[in-house]
Amino acid sequence: MSEQLTPSERLYAIVEQGLCIGCGLCQSLAGRERVWVTKTLNGFLAPVVVGDLDHETVDRIYAVCPGTRVEGLPERLIEPDTHADNVWGPWRRMVRAWASNPEVRFEGSTGGVMTALGAYLLKSKRVDFILQVKASSSEPTFGEPTLSFSEADVFEAAGSRYGPAAPLLDLDAALERNQPFAFFAKPCDVAALRNFAKQDERVDRLVKYCVVMVCGGYGTPRGTDAFFKRVGIDPDSVTGLRYRGRGCPGPTRVETPTGSHEYHYIDYWGEDETTWTLPFRCKICPDGIGEAADIAAADSWIGGGPNRVDSVDDPGTNVLVARTLAGEELLAAAAADGALTLEFDIPPDTLSLYQPHQVSKKYAAWSRHQGLRDAGRLAPATARLRIEELAADLPEATNRLQREGTRERVDSGKASEPMPQIWKPAGADDES
Repeated sequence: MSEQLTPSERLYAIVEQGLCIGCGLCQSLAGRERVWVTKTLNGFLAPVVVGDLDHETVDRIYAVCPGTRVEGLPERLIEPDTHADNVWGPWRRMVRAWASNPEVRFEGSTGGVMTALGAYLLKSKRVDFILQVKASSSEPTFGEPTLSFSEADVFEAAGSRYGPAAPLLDLDAALERNQPFAFFAKPCDVAALRNFAKQDERVDRLVKYCVVMVCGGYGTPRGTDAFFKRVGIDPDSVTGLRYRGRGCPGPTRVETPTGSHEYHYIDYWGEDETTWTLPFRCKICPDGIGEAADIAAADSWIGGGPNRVDSVDDPGTNVLVARTLAGEELLAAAAADGALTLEFDIPPDTLSLYQPHQVSKKYAAWSRHQGLRDAGRLAPATARLRIEELAADLPEATNRLQREGTRERVDSGKASEPMPQIWKPAGADDES
């Protein structure tokens, strides 16, 4: 490919073929003077080439980008007595849990377990800071990377962020601090970090814990704007957005100059996954369950989502999946010190009842990737995710349907994005 395309064209191919998630790692790797991950005209975060870019740097980006490579837990972290499940991957413990502090449980998404774990890691001095995402100070629907140094910082970042976010935008600056830290993010972000660890020894030395939320995908800017319009709000008037939390799932709260407006979580996403507006990359995701993390936190609604009645008084309960010895030990220590309440252990089959859409997506991933290759597109290289084995368990007709359906998406343009161009409000000067 390097003989046919320029370095810029190669980088843009990831974006234009719908595989970029806007994690920000390419900027951290290449340097802001060459690649700038910023809001683009289609509303997403994406890399824009702003300086001289060479093929060697793009080769390094292709090796770490979660749009082009997704791997499961590194083999060195899989102990001999670790359980293995074809869908859910390596695990040492699966347990229903919630934040013991009622305020944290209420404020955080579902049961507040990630907020509780973050606060515990800092309070116990296991890490010096946490690299995570909080609500953007400039783009109400976006998240922005932040370093949390105190329990108060972690609490400020509580609640889901369903919009674009680039947690790895300034990874190099975090590593330059030469302090132990934890990384709280989406599964694809952790996959990117694990990829980068093969190029930079500081990652394994300094990142002590990777904690993820089990992820069904994030909301597209177009989908979020459509929600605002459905409820009669001008998207340009929005000054703040809290997607969920303050209950389970809690209200979607929109701030405008006229006041606060609250809606049900279902009003944002729709009644079921058929109405979700997701980036194409999320639709072909081979790992929404966080196989590369030490701990993954999942919602625990039977059937995969809340309903309008039962969720009103739901105090919130998560499932925590500890995949590594470090993750298992952290759960036990956090529970012993009163940060987490561990209710009871569950088997993988029960987790599948809570997360049926993750099961479906995992089984479909290999055929969807084959559809991309049939269309001459890039497809994520995978390892230790068992997606080909899972596909082999499906009827041939089902795999064919997934494969051909993906090819049709490509042919119809539904798997494509325009070449990224920097979005600027009217009258703004170029920042690049």
